[in-house]
Amino acid sequence: MNELTIGWVIFPFVVGFSIYLLPKIDRYLAILVAISSLIFGLVQIFQPEPYSLKLLGSYGVDLLVDDQSGYFILTNAAVAIAVTVYCWKSTKSAFFFTQLVILQGALNAVFICADLISLYVALEAISIAAFLLMTYQRTDRSIWIGLRYLFLSNTAMLFYLIGAVLVYQATKSFDYSGLAEAPSEAIALIFLGLLTKGGVFISGLWLPLTHSESETPVSAMLSGVVVKAGIFPLLRCGIVVPDLDPWLRFFGMATVLLGIAFAILETDAKRLLAFSTISKLGLLLSAPAVAGLAALSHGLVKSSLFLMAGQLPTRKFKELRETTISTTLWIPLAIACLSMVGMPLLVGFSSKVLLLKNIEPWQEMGLNIAAVGTAIAFAKFLFIPHDAATKFKVKSSTFGWSILWLLSGVVLANGFYLDAYQVSNIPKALIKIAIGWALYWLIMKRVEFKLPRIFEEFEQLIGGMSIVLTGLFWMVTL
Repeated sequence: MNELTIGWVIFPFVVGFSIYLLPKIDRYLAILVAISSLIFGLVQIFQPEPYSLKLLGSYGVDLLVDDQSGYFILTNAAVAIAVTVYCWKSTKSAFFFTQLVILQGALNAVFICADLISLYVALEAISIAAFLLMTYQRTDRSIWIGLRYLFLSNTAMLFYLIGAVLVYQATKSFDYSGLAEAPSEAIALIFLGLLTKGGVFISGLWLPLTHSESETPVSAMLSGVVVKAGIFPLLRCGIVVPDLDPWLRFFGMATVLLGIAFAILETDAKRLLAFSTISKLGLLLSAPAVAGLAALSHGLVKSSLFLMAGQLPTRKFKELRETTISTTLWIPLAIACLSMVGMPLLVGFSSKVLLLKNIEPWQEMGLNIAAVGTAIAFAKFLFIPHDAATKFKVKSSTFGWSILWLLSGVVLANGFYLDAYQVSNIPKALIKIAIGWALYWLIMKRVEFKLPRIFEEFEQLIGGMSIVLTGLFWMVTL
């Protein structure tokens, strides 16, 4: 199994660079890499026991593969397949698919890393590949968005690297478990880097502009799986070092409420999806030990929603309410939104039930409020007027296949946690959804409030990172 795992980690990078030599089969190679990850992820989910590999001892590289890794790897594969299919008949060059495959490989590496230095290398590889995908169009706007992301990411990783060095100085090891004996400033620096990379709380306010302004398939990849590269190590650290678990839950709750508050008031479709992503990332941190299924649920649904948002006639909800879209587009849009709000028979329901069974009592009120808020926010999509007679002009000829793939996963992934379907759980979910929809019709549909974007400005984001770092230093020294 060890040799198979090492080969699987290396495979995407070998194939990625080979695409330049074989540009005529670039799409087939990209699909091959994603399918290999899909199979590997499924195997790990049903693996009875986790296993680890120590390749270079305390100096790195340490790998740890378990069912949690399996869920994240499966998410990566499923989203990558959808994006590749979506772009199949496009004019995308071999360069695009090279970066897509390398991004997959770097994400897979993050999901099995168990040491701080290997993680740093993988995260930096993700930053470069994501930057090149963002700037693929070579417009002034895309280049600025990409450079903004790259600078913020590298600044965060600089703090992270300093923290990793301090951990090694104190413990003579880069292993995650070294955080238990590391100085408080090392934990604060590492957490700042990962919180920023993962789009969590104030440090994550770079995410809405980046995700909403990127090209449609790139937005789907970023929101569906790339942001989870910062979340997964935090989850792993919370499990390995139990003392960190309360802080993760705290940041998770703050992020859930911050993201959904912005999403409720947002008037732009893609920005609403981006703020919802911030909220869902916080949800993963609210119950670190069981976040895998929620990560899969979010990846499948959010990537499909970004792909469908790219097919809408406009991004402004005010205009969408006055426009009739095709029922052919509305039906898959409704299925994805219903999963987001936790409707039974879809994976969003089972993943939320699993999370709620593993939270602390003080988290329950906040998560219930967030559930109602999510129903309010996604009612904006659900209640767009639609008509079967309206023609649907598809911007990608393979759009339907990519959406069918993702939404099939939304239904089938219920099988990972059938215990959610107990009689007591279903009414609770339906009541929260009903309250959210009622509030939308009675209040929020009539409210138009343009949110200020001052906190998303570049200099404000850097200032926000400083504030979060100060708060982290205060928290870890208590």
